[in-house]
Amino acid sequence: MTGAPIDPGVIELAGRVFDLARGGATDELAAYVDAGVPVNLTNDKGDTLLILAAYHGHPDTVGALLDRGADHARVNDRGQTALAAAVFRQSTGTVTRLLAAGADPDAGGPSARATAEFFGLPVMTELLDGRATAG
Repeated sequence: MTGAPIDPGVIELAGRVFDLARGGATDELAAYVDAGVPVNLTNDKGDTLLILAAYHGHPDTVGALLDRGADHARVNDRGQTALAAAVFRQSTGTVTRLLAAGADPDAGGPSARATAEFFGLPVMTELLDGRATAG
């Protein structure tokens, strides 16, 4: 089966949706997903909308995607999860949202836990271990 060329309008829409995830435009992104854009849409690097929102530290966007069924266990082409991305960026709110949704600190490679250890991020390690205190 040979693939037909992808409509340039579809490519433009996908680019716009990925930019919304990166930018934390929660309401607009949620509207696109509610209108039929796949919540687990993945770019050419394996990054999902959730991974991009997590990497850029947008806990509300992460929450909206999770509420719409985004798979927090997906890994990108480098083996990274949304949780590992959020840990790397030290986004406490995003890490908390992902953990509450059941994200595994030991999934992926490098995992969120390995990321926290490698970069010496004790606050992130405490969050992952469930030892963080409200600050």
